[in-house]
Amino acid sequence: MATASRIARVVVCDAGPLIHLDELDSLRLLCDFPSVLVPEVVWAEAERHRPHLFDTSSPSFARVTPQHPPRPALAALSRLMPLHSGETQALQIAEEHGADLLLTDDTAARLAARELQLPVHGTLGILLRAIRRGQRSAQQVLDLVRAIPERSTLHIKPSLLLEVMAEVERTLG
Repeated sequence: MATASRIARVVVCDAGPLIHLDELDSLRLLCDFPSVLVPEVVWAEAERHRPHLFDTSSPSFARVTPQHPPRPALAALSRLMPLHSGETQALQIAEEHGADLLLTDDTAARLAARELQLPVHGTLGILLRAIRRGQRSAQQVLDLVRAIPERSTLHIKPSLLLEVMAEVERTLG
């Protein structure tokens, strides 16, 4: 399992964090991961929303397709939650590759990941991680979090946004 002190080796990303981090000009926060696996369906969705997202070589994105049909447990969760094809493929790729971390902003996908015992973070987790890893100052992250409603399509409860801002402000002293 990924921890704050250890860099996740196998990271799989759903479309949400890719799109939202790009909207915030913060996609480079994924650069310290050796590679970010992006399922084929997710790649297409991200390109549809952010056509130039994958034009950069940094971070190192790898476009992947599932090698097998989803396990019965994942197929059942996909129907029960319900999950979109990109979320299902991200979970499937994470299982197939033994992912250390799944990145998704979708609530149902996060619940399914936990059910499958996959470590999961979203856009906010990556922003907060940037402080711990020294990629951004607390003030820079606070400015990004404050900018989410205007600069990003990330749908987030105002109460959660306030909670995250308060957490970052506590680190400022």
